[in-house]
Amino acid sequence: MGIVDRLREKFLPGGTPSLAGQMPPLPRGRLGAVGGAILALITVELFLGLYWSLTPAEFDVNENARELLVPPQETPVTGQVTTGALIRAVETLLDKPGGYLSNDLFPPGVLLDNMPNWEFGVLVQSRDLARALRNDFSRSQSQSTEDRDLIVAEPLLNFDSESWMLPSSEGEYRKAMEALKRYDARLGNPNARDAQFYARADNLREYLGQVEKRLGSLSQRLAASVGQERDNTDLAGDAGAQQSTRTDTVLRVRTPWYEIDDVFYEARGAAWALLHFLQAIEADFGPVLDNKNARASLRQIIRELSATQQTVWSPVILNGSGFGFVANHSLVMASYISRANAAVIDLRNLLSQG
Repeated sequence: MGIVDRLREKFLPGGTPSLAGQMPPLPRGRLGAVGGAILALITVELFLGLYWSLTPAEFDVNENARELLVPPQETPVTGQVTTGALIRAVETLLDKPGGYLSNDLFPPGVLLDNMPNWEFGVLVQSRDLARALRNDFSRSQSQSTEDRDLIVAEPLLNFDSESWMLPSSEGEYRKAMEALKRYDARLGNPNARDAQFYARADNLREYLGQVEKRLGSLSQRLAASVGQERDNTDLAGDAGAQQSTRTDTVLRVRTPWYEIDDVFYEARGAAWALLHFLQAIEADFGPVLDNKNARASLRQIIRELSATQQTVWSPVILNGSGFGFVANHSLVMASYISRANAAVIDLRNLLSQG
């Protein structure tokens, strides 16, 4: 018997012994149960990811400030609406459905990117307001001392947004929130004379200067979704100006296709936070705004930012050309952000006038 005949006899079903005859029957029932469990797990993860990706709703800044009041205080004092809005923004980052997702290591959180970018937009605006509270709103002059709780809160909010342990981002941000709550409680305590919030035009103008830079950057990044050629204006307006590294006179900028939705949701988160911060500022800086006849300008900014929170009906962020057949959600967002930024510039000019 040849080698081929021997192999045929050994391995073909008709041979003895056959490989097929030696193998045990497949456990079909157990295999089906495992497959069903995997399918159910994937389904749960999918719906949980979709639920966690829903952006939080807007809130009433005045009602929020009243909820934070410590008895026997009955009404908020100057500064408590703004401080309360910042506390609520940080609390939303930590306690929304799914919690804080930017540092998640397991599904579905680690598979999501829209919500972590939304969180980063909120976080940047919260950091800016915390810095303004520490450096401007809580101090009467440049030589005055800093508030002890704001000294704690501001650097904690600037902690790494993606650290998952030793310490975790959530732990540091929660400590910052508790420090802000202590400052808020001291503001409402008539016996705590060391806690102050100075609602002045120069303080507000300083904060809006930072807002102007943030909105300008976001609008440029959003507009770059379709690719643009821009003249280099880095040294414009100063004949003697210099820069460290030479750059081209015409710049070609374009957001990579895989970052389109990241920039969109970061801008959406930043606008969500800033919308509430400016609503709170209207409450705390009301007399200043009326004195400068600037309340209408602030409300126009709020109106433009509110438009950025409209429902996105498309399942994906579309990136059509400017006048193409398909919509470009980034350009729509850039339009609202740019209009808000222009209104911020006008408001700052009004506040600088005597």
